[in-house]
Amino acid sequence: MRLNLQGLADSQAWKDAHIILPAFDIAKMREHTSAHPIWVHFGAGNIFRGFIAALQNKLLDEGLAQSGIIAAETFDYDIIRKIYDPFDNLTLMVTLRASGNMDMNIIASIAQGICADSSDSQEWEKLRAVFVNPRLQMVSYTITEKGYALRNIKGELMPVVVSDMNSGPDSPKHAMSITASLLLDRFRADAQPIAIVSMDNCSHNGEKLRNSVLEVADAWVKNGFVDKEYFAWLSDESQVSFPWSMIDKITPRPAEVVEAKLRAAGVEDMSPIITSRNTYIAPFVNAEAPQYLVIEDNFPNGRPPLEKAGVYMTDRDTVNMTERMKVTTCLNPLHTALAVYGCMLGYTKIADEMNDPELKKLVELIGYKEGLPVVTDPKILDPKKFIDEVVGERLPNAFMPDTPQRIATDTSQKIPVRFGETLKSYAASETLDIHSLTAIPLALAGWLRYLAGVDDNGEAMQVSADPMLETLQNELKTPEGLREILSNKNIFGLDLYEAGLAEKVTGLYRELSAGKGAVRATLKKYLA
Repeated sequence: MRLNLQGLADSQAWKDAHIILPAFDIAKMREHTSAHPIWVHFGAGNIFRGFIAALQNKLLDEGLAQSGIIAAETFDYDIIRKIYDPFDNLTLMVTLRASGNMDMNIIASIAQGICADSSDSQEWEKLRAVFVNPRLQMVSYTITEKGYALRNIKGELMPVVVSDMNSGPDSPKHAMSITASLLLDRFRADAQPIAIVSMDNCSHNGEKLRNSVLEVADAWVKNGFVDKEYFAWLSDESQVSFPWSMIDKITPRPAEVVEAKLRAAGVEDMSPIITSRNTYIAPFVNAEAPQYLVIEDNFPNGRPPLEKAGVYMTDRDTVNMTERMKVTTCLNPLHTALAVYGCMLGYTKIADEMNDPELKKLVELIGYKEGLPVVTDPKILDPKKFIDEVVGERLPNAFMPDTPQRIATDTSQKIPVRFGETLKSYAASETLDIHSLTAIPLALAGWLRYLAGVDDNGEAMQVSADPMLETLQNELKTPEGLREILSNKNIFGLDLYEAGLAEKVTGLYRELSAGKGAVRATLKKYLA
């Protein structure tokens, strides 16, 4: 069996392999999408294929939608050329359940894959034609938090952004410039309303997206490329809205065990590839079953009935509270703590760490004891039940091939939100004592110890990529470096000396750094 339109014709073979086929007419959907495009998505990777595209697939299956999604890729064109095109834009979705069962189905809701490359006139014209279509309702994104950034860690505009601002909207390169340019085309056509929706896992994602697009557009106004009327339209959220969202679903890199399962079932050509941009991706997506998407319901030109696919459509405050619950208390801090300690203790799977009594105790203390007292309750989800699912089902899922090394990537960018917000809440509380914290200081000290690049056996260890890695490692080599780090509000969200927590983190860091076996010994000492 081959994953393409011709291969799907042998429906009995797929049924015999226990792989569910789409219930809708794919050719009819694509024809309808061509004339009535409603949804463009930037970021053609796994979270999109395995979650967001699956939502529209469900609506199509149930007759609640007629159009599919047009996928556009701004960063890694090999994804379109080597994963989308050869497989007719189909994805084989494999859900990895904690029981060991694998649910398999074909996602066929992606009507078209496009390289968002302004230097490729043919691909660029395809995108422009979609954006000027008045029926287009929404544009969404999963391009990672870095995809919205216009500046480097020094606060300086990146060269590609400067070039885009100085050369105008005709040949944009950065994702935010591409967005601003395509919206300019829409404005010049008939200025129909539209929703621009970030679905990336970052705080205030809609605000980040809006600010970056507006900054590019403002530069074009100042440089004489566009009129002020365009910027006024773009700034008017009754015309161009930027809804906030919270997304949660783990979609790790393709697993060998899944590839083997598909091969045994008779599915051909499922091998992963590594693109020229170092993306590790396959024709299939493997992911956990639990998933959450909460979106601010602000769509001035209409939208698909996403709530009927399981999306929580709500107001901005609820989105913000849900995001804070997940990112600052109930999931992300637990993930980061597991990641840094898992790397030092030689683990290569998050699930295996949950069988380690000290690490399990660490995340339980961070979530239940130190996080819940300051949790933001969004009401639509119960925070304690959310942690119960994380600790009891999601993290221990032995069939999820997620690694601490992946989770440890860019930790310096995550610390101020994942731990800093909780520390701020303790510091501001009249009833809670920040000095009572143990697990969170252990997590912070563990991250600093992790930066040494030496595991608990004293062996060299690869440290995951991080934009501040070199700076932090150099600071830790100097006597005053640790003080500089602990007082850096950009890293922790507050000055740990002012908060009264620096001495505890310093002491823990020194214990963790005492030599071979010190990491394990320190965990045992404080988590007994």
